[in-house]
Amino acid sequence: MWAEQLALGIIGFASGSVIAGGMFSFLIGLGLISIFADRTHTGKQILLYEDAISLGGILFNAFFIYQIRIPAGEVFLGVLGLFSGIFVGCWAMALADILNVFPIFIRRLALVKAIPYLIIGLSLGKTAGALVYFLGRWGA
Repeated sequence: MWAEQLALGIIGFASGSVIAGGMFSFLIGLGLISIFADRTHTGKQILLYEDAISLGGILFNAFFIYQIRIPAGEVFLGVLGLFSGIFVGCWAMALADILNVFPIFIRRLALVKAIPYLIIGLSLGKTAGALVYFLGRWGA
């Protein structure tokens, strides 16, 4: 019985590590980490950034697989949600930048004057959707 649980744990951890590694390589391939380092003028710490991202993926994988609880309360959950939202937003914008989605869309529809309103609308819509989802406890 314990051998099966151990084998399932090892397989789950290894599978999650492979998926996380693929995602990290995709982020590095998009140039997201180098863009952050360039914008913050901290290019000398790029190896530290990559190590932190890898460690975060490994720890989250372990916490998720083994259901490790972090007794930090709702404030920590809010901070984690904020950072997760920033991460997803940066990832989406980097992907859109690589694919040139927004410039082509804006040029085709002649929406140059409406760009700030579109960005604010996208941000408010994402925020409202997240609030409805989490405050409605639909995620639990």
